[in-house]
Amino acid sequence: MSDERGSGIHRAAARGYGAEAHTYVTGRPDYPPAVAGWLTEDLGLGPGRRVLDLGAGTGKFLPALRATGASVVAVEPLDAMRARISDAHPEVEARAGTAEAIPLDAASLDAVVCAQSFHWFATAAALTEIARVLRPGGRLGLIWNVRDETVPWVAALSRITDPHEGGAPRYRTGAWRTPFPTPDFGPLRERRWRHAHCGTPETVILDRTLSVSFIAALPAAERAGVAEAVRVLIADTPELAGPSIVDFPYVTTAFCSARA
Repeated sequence: MSDERGSGIHRAAARGYGAEAHTYVTGRPDYPPAVAGWLTEDLGLGPGRRVLDLGAGTGKFLPALRATGASVVAVEPLDAMRARISDAHPEVEARAGTAEAIPLDAASLDAVVCAQSFHWFATAAALTEIARVLRPGGRLGLIWNVRDETVPWVAALSRITDPHEGGAPRYRTGAWRTPFPTPDFGPLRERRWRHAHCGTPETVILDRTLSVSFIAALPAAERAGVAEAVRVLIADTPELAGPSIVDFPYVTTAFCSARA
């Protein structure tokens, strides 16, 4: 989660994710079952392989990686997030580090996966460092759960949060594509799946909103105002106010590229 210059950690990530690691755990969706095929077929993961979860956050993607049978290591710069990994996944080696300074040996990995993270460090320097730790022919995987704004209430939710963005890196801008193409990696191959986060409105909508980096980094009064606006949206939307369990719709987008 590096800043725009590739040095240090972006302030929105450092302040927001450090303060709201607990809402990240509850508010963020898992990944659709089809991701298993992407990991084994596109990224070549399986027993005897070694994979890095880069910018691992609280470890939301680690169960999918471990299910492949590959050996898994996690790198995460923020102490609060890394502590969550150690608590929930004690069997996974969790190291402090950044995309520009990965604490692993050269050519020691078969794959590097960035789940909900690459937009924070999408620089030529990061790709050079990722290429360094990958074996020739190793795979880079990028994956995001992206809210489906074709659904009216989801678009309304974005209208509540977007004014607070403040230039924080986001998948939706497409700026993460800027370092590509690169001599170190081949073309990006894309897959997409429909997905939904099922739970109470408080968990999948409110906690999800409060886990957004630039919302979590707001002063307390502004963050409380966002939370109240989200509660009003839920109360005023019949499909959300009535049922105790709702589906937050997403599109899961995954990309794979082979190291040259």
